[in-house]
Amino acid sequence: MNEQREVKLWADAATEPVMKLFLIESGAPRPLVVVLPGGGYAGRAAHEADPIALWLNQLGLHAVVCHYRIAPNRHPVPLMDAQRAVRTVRYNAHGWKVDPQRIGVLGFSAGGHLACSVANFGDDGLAEGDAVGRTASRVNALIACYPVISFSPNVRHTGSVENLLGSSPSPELLHTLSLENTVTRRNPPAFIWHTAEDPVVQVAHPLLYARALADAGVSFSLHVYPRGRHGIGLAEGFDGTARGWTRTCAEWLAEIGWRAEPRA
Repeated sequence: MNEQREVKLWADAATEPVMKLFLIESGAPRPLVVVLPGGGYAGRAAHEADPIALWLNQLGLHAVVCHYRIAPNRHPVPLMDAQRAVRTVRYNAHGWKVDPQRIGVLGFSAGGHLACSVANFGDDGLAEGDAVGRTASRVNALIACYPVISFSPNVRHTGSVENLLGSSPSPELLHTLSLENTVTRRNPPAFIWHTAEDPVVQVAHPLLYARALADAGVSFSLHVYPRGRHGIGLAEGFDGTARGWTRTCAEWLAEIGWRAEPRA
């Protein structure tokens, strides 16, 4: 049996942003994954939200779905929300039976860009703010599913750029949020998958990110499947090899030490 409820990310927020908890009844601390649905920073796809958390529960992992703010909110608002979700989970680790050293982030498409931003820009806690804000936002694992990575002109996903940064972002901001440029050796191990024929987000995106991880000496597992439209989520009912990404990802999680007793 798992617990499902919503928690406000900011005390003064009227409604959004919130995160929905999917906590497994557990005697011992378990790993937890923060889920960031895609939607081009203009929406949050439902099939990349609760169903993903329930799949993670089946693997024996806690999960939360972060309903981060979207357009017309601009950067850094979505990143602040996603980092706040990580901080909140780590701050409540004891009461929620979460292992604070095994907190990961998983994102799809533009949510993948946000997840990789969390991985790239993790910190050890803010100098000012409340107790949650002073808690580290670093994650210990990254799962990026057909992610937007680069804002470079030749590969950019225009909708994500405009929704996140507006119509006239500075070259400096475009460079910083082209995430292949800001990977460091402190990035967490990553599982990345994409499809070669994705017509919406070019396969160049994960390849650029994987190269940056390799250059920084960060462990990663990269999978490019030949077929599959953009946004296939869990790929249930899909007849191509991309349907196996969940099994391969589960094996990777076990390989990096995220074994947990499966949900009964």
